[in-house]
Amino acid sequence: MKTIRLLVLLSLTIGFLGCKEDQKPVEEPVDYGTSTFYMIRHAEKDRSNPENTDPELSQKGLGRAMHWAEILSEVQIDAIYSTDYQRTSMTAAATSVKKDVDVNYYDPGTIDIDQFKADNLNMNVLVVGHSNTTPEFTNQLIREDKYHALDDNDNGSLFIVQITNGVATSQKLNFNCNCPD
Repeated sequence: MKTIRLLVLLSLTIGFLGCKEDQKPVEEPVDYGTSTFYMIRHAEKDRSNPENTDPELSQKGLGRAMHWAEILSEVQIDAIYSTDYQRTSMTAAATSVKKDVDVNYYDPGTIDIDQFKADNLNMNVLVVGHSNTTPEFTNQLIREDKYHALDDNDNGSLFIVQITNGVATSQKLNFNCNCPD
């Protein structure tokens, strides 16, 4: 008898709720906050074997990787991304160790830029790429064809992209490194 009363009560409740006018959800304004992306090219690579398509960093490159970690030492880094090459991984490693943040690997040819931005919403992110992929990735983030491939000897450019409430701004800085050869 108790079970029948509960079923009747449940049926009446569902029926009552079903008779209500459909209410549309009220859209609340979304505060997207600010996402900041620090985009760099890998540090100087070892050029001793021109046949090697995946070289490590040279001594100067190791010094520059440490230099990048020092430059970013006062910045909270929430995520680090690198292409899956030794030179980019080694460049990212210095900051990864200093910040205790794992390196995530990405493929610049297949990255979904909207998903990347959503995954890193309101975060400070370091992205390590190459002379061609770093400016292109930056352009994708800002949705503008503003930056072009870096000179092969340019390992000191830093692109900073800030996206605040969906609006992107960018700047390009250059840091010289007095790193030993």
